[in-house]
Amino acid sequence: MPDAAPIELSDKSEAFVMHFGEMGSRWGFNRTVAQILALLVIYPRALNADQISSALNISRGNTSMGIKELQSWRLLRIERIPNDRKDYFSTAGSIWDMAHTVFEERQKREIDPTLSMLRSHLLDQADHDDAVYAQEKMRELHDLLELITQWAGHLNNLSAEQLQSLMKMGSGISKMLDMKDKILGRR
Repeated sequence: MPDAAPIELSDKSEAFVMHFGEMGSRWGFNRTVAQILALLVIYPRALNADQISSALNISRGNTSMGIKELQSWRLLRIERIPNDRKDYFSTAGSIWDMAHTVFEERQKREIDPTLSMLRSHLLDQADHDDAVYAQEKMRELHDLLELITQWAGHLNNLSAEQLQSLMKMGSGISKMLDMKDKILGRR
């Protein structure tokens, strides 16, 4: 059962949360949103908005907006306590689950609209040399994004254990590809 008392972070935990906020802003997240997520990742119990505000020294309104943003990304789970009107928040699954969710959301918000725009532009006939060149580059980008999307879709269907195994193979995969190319005379 979540505890409604204010929380205090150790120096290391606070440094992690602040660093995550900085990194989140580089990844396209609002700094406060990233800090809220980091806090919920490392805190062992669900927290209410007042506890989050207090721990991060941010306004209650900023906390509410951050929580809503994280909910729109499907990264939070709401917990309720009998006889307590407050909502308590925790992360929606493991680190691997959240990475999977972030990938899905980024694809839906960024990649899919870009692919739709490219498909639309590629349907039009180019009417001069510059337009032909532009379409060739758009086709290359479209094809790259399609390939990445297909590959990522396959990766997304793997379990966390399978993904970890694949990642641990690391340079071994590129060595196998180099060997294949040598055998086939491509290099």
